[in-house]
Amino acid sequence: MTMFGKSSGYEYQSLSQRDSVCSDNPGLFSSHAAFTHNNYEQRGHSFDYVPKISQNDFTDKSQGVLSWICNLIVTFLVFLVTFITFPISGWFVLKVVPNYERIIVFRLGRIRPPKGPGVVLVLPLIDQWQKVDLRTRAFNVPPCKVTTKDGGLVSVGADIQFRIWSPVMSVVAVQDLNASTRLTAQNAMMQTLSKKTLREIQTERIKLGEHLGMDMNEMTKPWGLEVDRVELILEGVLREPDGGHSGPVIMPPSVPGLEGLAGPIQQLAMHFLSQTAPPQSSQDSVSFTDEVRSAPAVSVSGVDGLMDAVRSVLSEQLVQQVRACFCFQIITDSGQTNSYYVDLTQGVGACGVGVPLREPDVSLCMSEQDLLAMFKSSMRPFVAYSSGRLRVQGDLNTAMKLETLIKLLKTT
Repeated sequence: MTMFGKSSGYEYQSLSQRDSVCSDNPGLFSSHAAFTHNNYEQRGHSFDYVPKISQNDFTDKSQGVLSWICNLIVTFLVFLVTFITFPISGWFVLKVVPNYERIIVFRLGRIRPPKGPGVVLVLPLIDQWQKVDLRTRAFNVPPCKVTTKDGGLVSVGADIQFRIWSPVMSVVAVQDLNASTRLTAQNAMMQTLSKKTLREIQTERIKLGEHLGMDMNEMTKPWGLEVDRVELILEGVLREPDGGHSGPVIMPPSVPGLEGLAGPIQQLAMHFLSQTAPPQSSQDSVSFTDEVRSAPAVSVSGVDGLMDAVRSVLSEQLVQQVRACFCFQIITDSGQTNSYYVDLTQGVGACGVGVPLREPDVSLCMSEQDLLAMFKSSMRPFVAYSSGRLRVQGDLNTAMKLETLIKLLKTT
């Protein structure tokens, strides 16, 4: 109860956990069907001050008659002063709004319909305004440790794209939109992945990303926010699940234009694309399955021993086949990062500790165990990349040329 008004007519209602109108497919809030009429009225508590903007109704019924008359008089006087002092006042009251922005105006503390695009009028003294960008934004969730359903421990991050479809709700319903969205995404990702097994996380990243996007939309739709895309990034497996190894992964990485395809179809599409690429040599071909081979693997102890084994097979013929310089960023069990290089660009090649003398063609980051497993032929380079254990900076085809060196080590 206020001096110039009456008590709010909004009723307190519990916020429903799931909207039955929402479809099973993510990214359908642009139609605003879930917020029309009775689906998203004032649901109590923190939304008592939000007008019924889902119906484009900005009428505040809690305002009393005397307060409305005072607001009308003050607004008229400001309009009059602005008109008299025009065009000088035009430099201060006229704002140019581009197509991808809207202006949210609070006139004497009460919300007004969004303005823009084009030239809009903002009255001095009584109008407080804020610009809202409607373009798609993106942020990344830093890698965090998640305990899977079967007892495994993985490090998983995510890249998330979102946009604002209701500029008014993004201003009045949440204080810090970016921080709230980032925290919501991290919590939703950890809760969703903790209910999945390690095998499901490794092989169904695209599907899990879609479901994670739907879960986030359920939580962020009251803020006028729509999550367009969620892409999970598996940094590595920190602990194997209880009861044995999770097994090899044959899921190919996400490729632009192929994200919506199922695993086997995407794998066939990538195989077709690889066939259309210019062939390097018969020894550069990469198989897309992690086959169990009976050939003996190279026996090394540690990365330094691996470098000694690589140094023993360096030759001009190998340099002619590969013609690339590799830089390895190896993460040890203690968390330290050590640098190694294999330079196969001139002479008989070189390898060792540190960084190469020339700019590397490809930089590869992985754990020490995964590096040894890859060079012992227990895990192919493409499988390491597709499972997220190998991160490549540079041309992927050049990185896959490591298969030539690995085959050579296997035969020695």
